Amino acid sequence: MKIKHTLLALLVAGLISTPASAGYDEGVTAYTAKDYTLAFSEFSAAAAKGDAKSQFSLGVMHYENRGIPIDYAQALSWFSKSAEQGYAPAQHNLGIMYNNGEGVKIDYSQAVSWFRKAAQQGHAPAQQSLGLIYYNGEGVKIDYSQAVSWFRKAAEQGHAQAYNTLGVIYYNGQGVPRDVIVAYALINASTVIDGSTANTTSRNNRDALKKGMTFKQISAGQQLSRELLKPSNFLNALDTYLRDT
Repeated sequence: MKIKHTLLALLVAGLISTPASAGYDEGVTAYTAKDYTLAFSEFSAAAAKGDAKSQFSLGVMHYENRGIPIDYAQALSWFSKSAEQGYAPAQHNLGIMYNNGEGVKIDYSQAVSWFRKAAQQGHAPAQQSLGLIYYNGEGVKIDYSQAVSWFRKAAEQGHAQAYNTLGVIYYNGQGVPRDVIVAYALINASTVIDGSTANTTSRNNRDALKKGMTFKQISAGQQLSRELLKPSNFLNALDTYLRDT
């Protein structure tokens, strides 16, 4: 079982999770209503005044073809302005663009730098991406211990992809003892956190795992999944299980 290396972010996440600011608030309302022309106008006015969230939002619109043509150069420019002000979602997306070579030459050292800045602020998607960088050895030496550390931080915040990735790592025994029950528990929890059709990787991994497990192992994995998903119980449940087995 392998980890599919994708560093795609839910770029719109930052649009609805931050305190209000003049212009930005109106832009979010318009964006949510899919009035992209008005959203672009509101974000542009606020971004020109230096609002980091609006700068980020303009980057999103240019990146994702939301009412305007895709323009990676413009997306990179706006993400850079926002990232330089310390806005973690923009730092993460800037890292993605350097990692993927979108609007700029691939530069893994820049990707690592921006992922780390966002991850150190507690931004779960960046923690997941930084973990993948260490897992795949892009711009850094492969370091499974570092990868696991960052995946754990992201999973602790309920990041579905981090749960799945950790599950694959435990299945493969990369930097950790191989444990099929833990792998199943983590991947199954990922499907609970994100039950959308977009999370097909976790569902496929879970179903593939089940084919090689006994009924007793599956039951144990499901019980551990429930413990992992209890509020603020992820690390306690995981570490307790690992210690006691």
